[in-house]
This record gives sequence, structure tokens and C-alpha cells, in this order.
Amino acid sequence: MQASTNQNIRNLAIIAHVDHGKTTLVDALLKQGHVFRVNQEIGELIMDSNPLERERGITILSKNTAVNFKGVKINIIDTPGHADFSGEVQRIMNMADGCLLLVDAVDGPMPQTRYVLKQAMQENVKAIVLINKIDRPEARVEEVVELVQDLFLELAITDDQLDFPILYASARNGYAMANMEDPRVDLTPLFDAILETIPAPEVAEGPLQMLVAALDYDNYIGQIAVGRVFRGNLKAGDTVAHIGRDGVPTRHKLEKLFVFHGLQRIEVSEAQAGDIIALAGVSNVSIGDTIASVEQPDALPPIEIEEPTVMMTFGVNTSPFVGKEGAFCTSRMIYDRLQRELLTNVSLRVERTESAEEFLVSGRGELHLSILVETMRREDFEFQVSRPEPVTKMVDGRRHEPYEVLTIDSKSEYIGSLTEDLSGRLAQLTDMKNDTNGNVRLEYNIPTRGLIGFRSQFLRSTRGHGVMSSIFTEYKPMVGEVKDTDSGVIIASESGIAVINGLLNAQVRGGTFIEPSTPVYEGMIVGVHPRLEALEINVCKEKKLTNVRSSTSDISIRLSPVIKMSLEEALEFIAPDELVEVTPKNYRLRKRELSTLARHRLRRTGSRAKGKAT
Repeated sequence: MQASTNQNIRNLAIIAHVDHGKTTLVDALLKQGHVFRVNQEIGELIMDSNPLERERGITILSKNTAVNFKGVKINIIDTPGHADFSGEVQRIMNMADGCLLLVDAVDGPMPQTRYVLKQAMQENVKAIVLINKIDRPEARVEEVVELVQDLFLELAITDDQLDFPILYASARNGYAMANMEDPRVDLTPLFDAILETIPAPEVAEGPLQMLVAALDYDNYIGQIAVGRVFRGNLKAGDTVAHIGRDGVPTRHKLEKLFVFHGLQRIEVSEAQAGDIIALAGVSNVSIGDTIASVEQPDALPPIEIEEPTVMMTFGVNTSPFVGKEGAFCTSRMIYDRLQRELLTNVSLRVERTESAEEFLVSGRGELHLSILVETMRREDFEFQVSRPEPVTKMVDGRRHEPYEVLTIDSKSEYIGSLTEDLSGRLAQLTDMKNDTNGNVRLEYNIPTRGLIGFRSQFLRSTRGHGVMSSIFTEYKPMVGEVKDTDSGVIIASESGIAVINGLLNAQVRGGTFIEPSTPVYEGMIVGVHPRLEALEINVCKEKKLTNVRSSTSDISIRLSPVIKMSLEEALEFIAPDELVEVTPKNYRLRKRELSTLARHRLRRTGSRAKGKAT
């Protein structure tokens, strides 16, 4: 069938490494695209509508928006920059005809920059490079341009992909330039480059074909499918065919059609080929499915997503506090929630285990899984999770594990401590670059299991003066053992309420995680100490009364500040025989086996789990 183009539309994906300014640029494009009223208060990071995105300062979910410029509708897709959410980039790239690659003028190309550009090259989309943050005093624009050109030379599949425009911008200040000497006014040069460089979408002649690339839900109209129309037109009220993974078409009636403009979905009566739309009325649709005409139900190639690399178990909370803080805590509720997540989280995998109360959940990284844990916690779920472990597989009779490229930017004075720690984690140094200001960039090849638990150690080693990022590269044969932690845990030996005297006894031996008046149970981890073995302390033990006591004898008792852990730090800290209890109000660390007697029996029989001694 002959193909034509829709000159009134441009489909553009904005891709970059995390924190290189994608969402800030989208803010500026929306503001200068006259999407909002003159007096409308809109704030910053407009596209990061998810509360977790605003709290963490990262984009987690891909989102669609659109602006009009010179009579042309520009569909813009904001994508995540963190490697753990790379599945979001993979699933939306087929909706775009071009990409805008943002590169920080100071950091230059980073691991995720390489990954997202590789995805764009494989989809053969036209690229525009935007060197962002040129207003920073330490910007090294010329050097970064050379690095970007080298990256294109390395990743390009065809000669045409080496022909790309380079623009310079400060997204925060809302200007872009074709040349560094040009006046710094607004983003008009970028809009012009998009219209000139990004091709209009090709549309084949024939009946309807639409590929579903995202899902949403509305309390009034139900499930909403978002995707690009590759062929044909569709109208509200039409009967269409839904083709899932099984290839069997089913009939549905379209209830509503929407197109994107700014932050809104605008209801329309008809949608045309080449546009990115949302529709309601098709039930049980999944990402990668095809919406086609009833007369000719031709399926489009499904979206292929790379396999997960990290796994952990989600299980029913088995602590004595079960049901006290959460509303949803049964295995059926947890499993149904995980199944709903699979509808929109294409990089996730959920499997049943031998236990009816535990489920194996696999994702693209620790952050990918911890975001799911935090989301479920905020939805009033109560459950327990295990330590993240790498997903391994057998290849030619040998067990293989995922490897990642780890990039570290820090001060040269911390090289010694970083090298010592990473060597025990089986990391191999592949590149090291110094600048004239005492900064260093280290690049390592490291197994994923070596990265588990490294982030908190990295922050301590660099005293907060460092940035790390990693991205999956390939599976390699599993060799060597990762050096274990050299610290032990303090375990509550009795159930009750923690008191000052009991916590003081614990702090003589190490740091504590809880404050006085905190409810505890037997087997709950309440602190950490420098020796390898576990210590069992009764933190509920009160001070015995005496006949003679000075009125000021307890005034001098002062507890040290407690150690506060984030969810990611807690997941990195626990050993294989430990769990994190997650409730809407608390994170608690605990032993998998709560009974002191049972743990001692396991230790005597030699069945102790690897990791921290129990």
C-alpha cells in the first residue's frame, strides 16, 4: 500500500540521562507554546505530576503532551532518564518520528545517554542534539560536542544518522540558539529546528491500525489506551477489533476519543493517522496490543522490552503487627495489585512461588522495584519484601548474571576508598579521566550483585561529593564471590515497647534504628553494630527501682540520634535471611525467622543463611 505524510503533525520524544533537564525543557516548551493563559499559575516541573516524581526529582513515567507552532501540532513525549525505567523509553520510541537528545554541558554523555540514543538509532528516528545548561560557569560546550559526535559515530547504524543539527540551550532560562554567538532570546530556534529536521509521520493507505504504547485509567470511563495511529482514521462510536498477544481479534465499540494539547486530553469526534491519541471503550487492553478495523484486523509487531535484571519477593506480612497499619494485607490483594501493575509497567515480571503467600517480582533495578514498593505502601498496602538479587540464567550449562557499566564522578581524593570497596564487589576499572580541578570520572564493569548495597557505601566513601549511575550491558558467566559486609545487627529479644534504658544498653554496642516508645517484637532488627555476629538485646528492659535514688540521677542520660534509613537503604542493608516489613506508616527491618529459639536451632544444625550471621 502507498504511504503518505501528515504535514500538520510532528511526533517527538525527548530523551536524556537523568537530571540533564528534560522536564524543565518541556516546561519551557509548554510555556512558550502558549498552552496556558497569561495569568495562569503553573509552577515548575509541570509534567512530573506523580507525587513520587516530585519528591525524588526524577521522571518515572513517560507522558504525552502537545503544543502548536506555526500551524503544526508537535506531540511531545517526556521520557524517564534513570536506567531503571528504560522500559518506559523502549515502549514509547515507536510512537516518535524524531528525538531530541539532551546532553548536559558539564557532564557530557552519560551511560543512559548512550542507551537512549541506541534505542533511537534502532528505531531509525531522526535526532536533534541539544546541549543544555550552557549558562553554568563550568560548562565545557566544545568538549561535550566532540563527545556527542564520537557517540553518534559509535552507535549510528546508517550514514543518514550522522547528519544531525546541534543546538545550545538553557532550559531553565527558556532560550535556545543554533550558534553560541546568537542572541539568547527564546526557544524559537528549537521549534524551527523541530519543524525542519523531524519528518512528518508517514501514514499508510488502508483501514485502521493503532499500536497501544501506554495505558491510563479514569474512574468514569474506565481503561484508556494511548498510542499512535499508523493507518486509517477512527471515529467515536466505531466498532474496532482488539488484537492481543494471542492474535485473536475481539470486537469493541469506541466510546470516546481524545487528543493531547498541553496538559489536557481534549475529546474529539474523529482522529487521523499519524497522530498520538487516547481512546476509551476497549477493555482488557495491554501495552503492545493492536487496535484495528473489523474488516481487516491486521496486527502490528508487538513492543519488545528487554528482560529484568533484579528480583525480590513480595509476601504477606507475617509479623505480630500484621493488619494494624494497613488495609490491604492478604495474598489475594497483593497479587491482584501486582497484576494491575503489569498492565502499565512493561518492564516488570510477576511469578508465583512454592509458597502461596510469596510472589517473585523482577524489574530493571533496585530503584524500579523500590518505586513499586513505595507506591503500594501509599495505597494502604501492608506486606514484606526481601533483599534484591540479580536475575540469573543458564547459558550452555553455565550460570550467567547481568553486568552493568558503572560511572562515578567524584573528587580524586576518594579514589582509594572507592577502589578498595569496588574491588571486593568484583568491579573492573575500564576507564579513568581527570580534569585540572581535582575531579575524576571512573568507569567500571561490575556484576549487578556487586552493585546491590553499594549506593549507601558510595555516599559514605565520598562524603556526599559524588554522583554514580549504571546501566545494564550484557550477561556474563558468574565468577567469584562478592565481599560481604563486616557489620552485624542488633535484634530485639522480647516484644513490647522500647524504653530509654533498653536502648541505652543497645547503643553501648552500636547504633539504633528506633526511638523510645516504639513498639517492637521478637526478631525485629533495632540497630547495627561493628561486629559480624548478631546481638540479641531486650530494648524493652526498664531500669530497676531502688530504695535510694538521687532526684537527678537520670538527668544525664542522653541517647544518641537514631539512624534513619530510606527504603532503598533498608533494602540494601538487609541480608538474605532478613526482610523489610512495609506498612503505610513504617518500614521495619526483621529476621525472616522471628523466633530466637528457632534461629539458634538453625545455627546449630548448620543451616544458617549466607550473609550476616544469625
